[in-house]
Amino acid sequence: MLIVGLGNPGSTYANTRHNVGFRVIDALLRRHRCDPIRKNSFEGELFKCAEHFLLKPSTYMNLSGRSIQAVRTFYKIDDVVVIHDDLDLPFGALRFKHGGGHGGHNGLKSTDAMISSSYLRVRMGIGKPEHKGEVASYVLSPFSAHEEPHLPLWIAQAADAIEALWIKGWEEVASQYSLKRSSLQ
Repeated sequence: MLIVGLGNPGSTYANTRHNVGFRVIDALLRRHRCDPIRKNSFEGELFKCAEHFLLKPSTYMNLSGRSIQAVRTFYKIDDVVVIHDDLDLPFGALRFKHGGGHGGHNGLKSTDAMISSSYLRVRMGIGKPEHKGEVASYVLSPFSAHEEPHLPLWIAQAADAIEALWIKGWEEVASQYSLKRSSLQ
C-alpha cells in the first residue's frame, strides 16, 4: 500500500491547512521505524514501513500526481491512499471515500490525471473561507489559534485510521474512525 500525504514542500508551508496530509505522514513516521528510500526520480520523500510505503511529494501540490505515479509504477503498487485537506468539510472532520471527483483540489486533480481517480481518499476537513475568492490564501494560511489545540488529536486519529487500513478494509475503518466537526470542539 502507498500512503500519500499531500502538501507543499518547504518551511513556508509547513503549518498551513494545505499541508495537513504531510502532518499525518510525519505522525506515522514518529510512530514507526521506517527506512528512507533515496531515489531522485520519485520527486518526494519516500519511506518503507514494513510492507507499506509513505510518501510526501516534494513537487508543489498541483504536480503531486507525478511523484505518486513514479512510486506506484516503480514498485507496482495497486492500493493508493491519499490524505488531503478538504474545504467541503468542517474543520476537524475526518472522512473516507473511494474514488470520486477532485472538487477543485489541485493535488487531487494532478493525482487523478496521473493514476486515475480510483484510490482511497482520507479527507480532512479544514472548513472554508467566508468568500470564494479567498480560497488560495485560506488553504495556504496556518490554522487559527482556536483550531491549533485540536490538531494533535485530529492528526493522531487520522494516523490511527491509516494504521487500521493496514489490516482492515476501508469501509470498516471509515465506520470506526470518521469524525464530525463536533468531535473536536
